[in-house]
Formats: sequence, C-alpha cells, structure tokens
Amino acid sequence: MEAYKKEFIEFMIDCEVLRFGDFVTKSGRKTPFFVNTGFYRTGSQLAKLGEYYAKAVANAFGTDFDVLFGPAYKGIPLSVAATIALSRDYGKEIRYCSNRKEIKDHGDKGILLGGPMGEGDRVVIIEDVTTAGTSIRETLPIIEAAGAKEVLGLVVSVDRMEQGTTPDKSALQEIEESFGINTTAIVTMADVVEVLYNKPYKGRVIIDEDMKKAIDAYYEIYGLKK
Repeated sequence: MEAYKKEFIEFMIDCEVLRFGDFVTKSGRKTPFFVNTGFYRTGSQLAKLGEYYAKAVANAFGTDFDVLFGPAYKGIPLSVAATIALSRDYGKEIRYCSNRKEIKDHGDKGILLGGPMGEGDRVVIIEDVTTAGTSIRETLPIIEAAGAKEVLGLVVSVDRMEQGTTPDKSALQEIEESFGINTTAIVTMADVVEVLYNKPYKGRVIIDEDMKKAIDAYYEIYGLKK
C-alpha cells in the first residue's frame, strides 16, 4: 500500500471523519462505520485533504484536463481544495466548478459557480462517498449541457465496497457501467481494515476483534455477492 493511503486513513481518524460504532446510512443500512467529510472544518484540514485528492486524481487520471467538478454541496470545498493542491504540487491550473441547487437569475447568473466550463473541456468529478450514484445522475446532465467534451472519471475519498442497487456490483462499478466513466477512490474499506485492525494508533486499537466481527457481519449482508 502506498504511504499516502495509510496517512490518509490516519488523517480521517484524526479529523473524526471516519468513525466506528452504530450508524444508519441515508439508504437505511445499519453500519458499523461511517464517513462524514463535513467534519473537515479547518484550513489546515482542507489543505491536507486537497493534497490527498490531488494525488488520487493525478494517479488515476493524470493532470491533462480542464475542470474539477464538485457537486453541491459537499463537493464544492473538495473541488476548491483539490484544485489548489493541483496548482501548488503539480503546477497545473485546473478550474474548479460546482453546481447550485437553485439557478441564480442575477449577477453571476446560471446554475454553475466557479469555472467556467464549456465546449471542449475535459472534466473530472470529485465527491466524498458514493453509495447510490444519485449525485452523478444529477451531475452528468449539467456537465453535458455546459458542452464539456469528456468526463474522464470520478474520484471519491472512500470506496465502501458494498452493494449498490444490485448484489453483485458496487455503487462505483454501477457508475462505470451505466455512464461509461472510470472511478477511483483514495482508499477502500479493505485498506482501512488492513491499516487499523489490531494495530494501535495513538494508544488505542480502533478496529479490535469486536469491531472486526461487526464489519465482517455487515459485509455478509451488504458485501458484493460473487
């Protein structure tokens, strides 16, 4: 595993973004782990987060593209932080762009902010965690309507590695098949377990035997069926 992936997992723990316990996802699944990027709240946290996203984007899609699109609302700070990191660390001036939930009819009019995005642009989409692909279904028509040439792919922070709408495919796999775009994640839940299981971090074991059993039980129900 690349060093930055291990660092990112520890970073999520430090920021309380990756948590373990008893949670319910938006889809109604009871889960022993939860990822909430809303807990990245300080300037230094967002700067570091942008670095991790920029590395994942560059590794998967390169830096020869024009726009990093972050769907509203959580995608807005992600796209800003990552474009700053792409400029600083890779010397690439990528435009950030996001959508508004409501179309603005004065001043900076329209549904888009940042950008601009238009004909001939090559786009990468950035999100926090994708579980059902809903935002992609809402986002792609906006990007297409703006006249972008190509969507290179989607990058998320954590691949939960669980069933999407069908038992044998994850949400990311369904997005790839449905929309013909590549997907990647900074880390997967398999990476998380590898780094944290029975290994102390800052004086405590985060994934102990009981938590590992809870994670395994979750995947017995919601893991991909071969």
